[in-house]
Amino acid sequence: MPDRAISVRLDAEAQSALDELVASGLSQSQAIRHALVQAARRSGTRMALSTEAMMLAENEQDRQVKAELLEFMGELDEAR
Repeated sequence: MPDRAISVRLDAEAQSALDELVASGLSQSQAIRHALVQAARRSGTRMALSTEAMMLAENEQDRQVKAELLEFMGELDEAR
């Protein structure tokens, strides 16, 4: 995809964040590109973790191990 220009209206919070990134030595364009890429990566990571958590929650053996660990930890607390 070729480079393309966009325009955006920044609220005070977004302007402050952009100013902070620019102060670190990035141009405005670099800062915005960097922020977009990082946000997309974090979103992808959250989605992957959410999917993994759902898969684990559906696994009966994993639920049993978790229950046993919670019971064991509760017994440890009671022994103190």
